[in-house]
Amino acid sequence: MTDLQRTDVDIPTEDGVADAYLVHPADGRPRPGVLFYQDAYGLRPHLKSMADRLAAEGYAVLVPNVTYRLGRAPVLELPEFIDPGADPTIWEKLGPIIFSLTQDLIVRDSAAYLRWMADSPAVADGPVGLTGYCMGARLSLWTAAAHPDRVTAAAGFHGAALATDDPTSPHLGAPHIKAELYLGHADNDPSLPPEQIERFEKALTDAGVRHTCEVYEGAQHGYTQADTPAYDEEAAERHWAALLGLLGRSF
Repeated sequence: MTDLQRTDVDIPTEDGVADAYLVHPADGRPRPGVLFYQDAYGLRPHLKSMADRLAAEGYAVLVPNVTYRLGRAPVLELPEFIDPGADPTIWEKLGPIIFSLTQDLIVRDSAAYLRWMADSPAVADGPVGLTGYCMGARLSLWTAAAHPDRVTAAAGFHGAALATDDPTSPHLGAPHIKAELYLGHADNDPSLPPEQIERFEKALTDAGVRHTCEVYEGAQHGYTQADTPAYDEEAAERHWAALLGLLGRSF
């Protein structure tokens, strides 16, 4: 088992200070950096355990609280097992938080995260990888498009609203992306219907982006999140294989 060093860190941004979780092997060697974008439920124990698993494979993983403008994590107190079906008020509270994260804010913040990683002795020199979950998939794509020379690989899992008519829709950034992409879509996901999946992949193909897009049959939106009812162990393990394969090809 790989010994890990876990640290809570603060990252200066244009709009304040973002609290974040940094984890990497504890041997003192700089490791390839991975910027890990949260889902809507935020920086919490399960997300940290996912970052730990990734770090144990030889990466320096940074998980920022992307909603830091509203306070330090946890921005919203949630139960240990998060079940919006049992408590509909969870999404009533989360909605305004999620929609507060505009593309402009994420582009600014991602620049700060990437600068911090470039200056960190735990992170090896060179470009970084990205991974994001639910809304984090959208953040991953926005970041890859905004910082093409800093991002070598970007993944997104059970992402939502990736190819809409909104002028900030992630698929519109495809011409700017240089990274290799991997997207693992949920099959049973009303937030990303088949017509959006087709539109998204066409944008990547037309832009010449190296990419793999797969639909995980039978998986629900949120299938990687073990502290929710949407968790699907088979789909989650498939996600790990895909993510590690992408990163392994990229570093």
